[in-house]
Amino acid sequence: MHRRRDLGGIVFVDLRDRDGIVQVAIGPGWAPAAVVTRAQGLGAESVVVVEGAVVARPPAMQNAELATGAVEVQATALTVVGAAETPPIPVARGKGEELPAEELRLRYRHLDLRRPELQANLMLRHRLLQRARRALSDLDFLEIETPILTKPTPEGARDYLVPSRVHPGEFYALPQSPQIYKQLLMVAGFDRYFQLARCFRDEDLRFDRQPEFTQIDIEAAFVGQEDVLGYVEAVLAALWSEAGHRLAAPFPRMSWRDAMERYGTDKPDLRFDFTIGDWTSHVRPLGVPFFQNALQNGARVRGIAVPGGSALSRKDVDQLAETAKAAGAPGLAWIKRQGEQVSGSVGKHFTVDAAGTLGVRDGDAALMTVGVDRVTSPALDRVRQEVIRRLAPAPKMAHALCWVVDFPLFQPDPETGRPVFSHHPFTAPHPDDVAKLDRDPFACRALHYDAVYNGHELGSGSIRITDPAVQRRIFAHLGLAPADIDERFGFLIGALAAGAPPHGGFAIGFDRVVMLLSGAGSLRDVIAFPKTTAARALFEGAPGPARAEDLAVLHVKVES
Repeated sequence: MHRRRDLGGIVFVDLRDRDGIVQVAIGPGWAPAAVVTRAQGLGAESVVVVEGAVVARPPAMQNAELATGAVEVQATALTVVGAAETPPIPVARGKGEELPAEELRLRYRHLDLRRPELQANLMLRHRLLQRARRALSDLDFLEIETPILTKPTPEGARDYLVPSRVHPGEFYALPQSPQIYKQLLMVAGFDRYFQLARCFRDEDLRFDRQPEFTQIDIEAAFVGQEDVLGYVEAVLAALWSEAGHRLAAPFPRMSWRDAMERYGTDKPDLRFDFTIGDWTSHVRPLGVPFFQNALQNGARVRGIAVPGGSALSRKDVDQLAETAKAAGAPGLAWIKRQGEQVSGSVGKHFTVDAAGTLGVRDGDAALMTVGVDRVTSPALDRVRQEVIRRLAPAPKMAHALCWVVDFPLFQPDPETGRPVFSHHPFTAPHPDDVAKLDRDPFACRALHYDAVYNGHELGSGSIRITDPAVQRRIFAHLGLAPADIDERFGFLIGALAAGAPPHGGFAIGFDRVVMLLSGAGSLRDVIAFPKTTAARALFEGAPGPARAEDLAVLHVKVES
C-alpha cells in the first residue's frame, strides 16, 4: 500500500508493485461495508491482495503521470496478507521531499529497495546482464565459472583471506579477478571465455567502489589488441542500446602519454574541448616570478584556456586555486581577457597578444600552474573538472567513449623508486620495448588498454605474456626471487610451458556501467545489498565478531 486517501466515504488506495502504481477505489457502491472499513484502517506498506473490476477513470480524474492513470480498480474484495508496522523510513515521498540519511536507508534496506527508483535500477541491471550474455554468446564466447576460493595473487589491492578448517594454518583468498584462471582456460583450448564474475578487493572505498563487485570478464585466444577492442566495443554498444542509447564504433584511440599531456589523467572526459597546454615557451620571456622561480629540474608551465572563463568570479578562481593546491600544485596563476584588457593574478605581465598565444580570446580565461608533470597533471585534471562543474558548458556529445592505449609497463614505487607494475604482472610488454626490460624498465610500454566513458574508466585489459621466460623476468623486476616465483606462480609458469596461444582479454566494471546508464549517484544505488564506505553491511550487521568455538575449529586466534 503506497498511499491512502479517504474522500467522502470512498477510499482511494495506490497499490505498488515492481511494475508501477495503480489506483484502487473502495466505495459503498460496489464494495461490502467490511471491505471499506478494512481499507480505512490500512497501514502504509502493508501487503494486500485486491479483487475487482478495471474501469476507465472519468476524463477529469485521469493522471497523466502514471502509466495506469487512465484506469482504476474498483475493488470488491481486499485481504491484508502482510500487515506492516509503521515503517522506520518512508517509501512514498512527495515532490521535493528529501530522502532519509543513507546510513538509515541502508539499515532498513528491505524498505529502501521498495522505492521505485531503486527497483528501476535493479531491473535495468537485470536487462543489462542478460544483454551482455547474449552479445558475448553471439560472438561464440563460452560462459565458464572459475573458483571463488583460490590463491592470493598480486592484483593491486589486499586480498580477503579465508582460513581453511581442514588444513590448519593455511588460507584461501577470494579472487580480486579471475585473471589467472581465464588465462589457463586459453591454454586449455577454450579459445573464448566470459563470465559475470564476482570479485573481492580489500581496499579503501569510494562512491564508485565496493569490496565485492561484478565484472564482465572476457578472454580470447589467437587475438591481438585490435581484436579484443572490437569484442569490447560490441558488448558496450549492446549495453548502451539496451539502455536506449546508440554508440558509434570504433571508439577513438589515445595513447596514455597523450591523455596525460592533454587532460592530466588517463580517464579523460572528451565531451568538452578545452585541454591542457604546455605554455613554458610562451611565458618564460614574460618574467612572471611565480613561474621563473620554479622552472627547474624538468618543471613546466602548463595550463588550460577556458572558453567563457571570464564569467568565473574571483571567489571561483580562489577556490580553483585551493583545488590545485589540494592536488599538490604550488597554486594557480590566472588571467582573464575582456575586450582589450587583460586582468588577473599575473595579468600585468600579459598583453592581449601574449594572452592570444595561450588561446585566450575575448571573454576567455587562462588557469596555469608550474611544476613537474606528476604534480601539474593531477592538479590541472582536478581544476578542469571543477571548471566544467562551475561553468556547465554544453557538451559537444552526450556519450564520449575512447580507448587509452600504450600505458607504461612499470611505474616507480613512490617510496623506494623500484619498479612496480602499473596494472598486473601478466600484461605483455610492447614487442618494440622488450629489449628495454632490463636496461630501462620505465621506458617499456605495455599492451594494455582502458575503455573510458565521459571521464570514467569502464574497464581494463591487455594482451598477456605467453613466454614463461618473459613472465619470470617480469616477476624478477618486481623483486620476487626464483623460489618465490615457483611457490606463488609455479602453476601458471608450468601451464605456459605446456604451449600457450597468444591471448588477451578485458574486464568491464559492470556495477559502474549500471550506475552510469541509470543516472544513479552511487554504486550503492545499483546493488541490492551494498556495503558502506566503511565496508560495513548495515542491514545484516556484517562484519561482526566470531564465536570462540568457531575460531577454534578454523585454527584461528584473535589477538586484541
